[in-house]
Amino acid sequence: MTPDDLYYSKEHEWLRLEGDGSATIGITDHAQQELGDIVYVELPDPDSALEADEVMGSVESVKAVSEIFCPVAGTVTAVNESLEDAPEVVNSDPYGDGWLIRLRLDDAGSPAATMLSAGDYDKHVASEAD
Repeated sequence: MTPDDLYYSKEHEWLRLEGDGSATIGITDHAQQELGDIVYVELPDPDSALEADEVMGSVESVKAVSEIFCPVAGTVTAVNESLEDAPEVVNSDPYGDGWLIRLRLDDAGSPAATMLSAGDYDKHVASEAD
């Protein structure tokens, strides 16, 4: 089930707006299912400035290595260091403990204008399957 309280990119990242003007970003359940068992996650350094749609890291699975794109512009404030020792958490809890980065947004109003709702994301996934 795609959570309704998040924003989604067509590249299968999700974004949760936090109350302090920051955002948490991860990959969707669909993305982790497509990747299979995740064995390594590469994330940007804290304090890195990222542009919207810029590659921010990668996820390596037993099937492939996939780039992760930052859906919005901002500065990385935290990375999920627990994934270094337990990358499989992205598979088991992609919307919770499997989050990837937190960032301070350059423009807090931008996600709603540039990203998909849960319903639109589900339609996008269905159209890719066609």
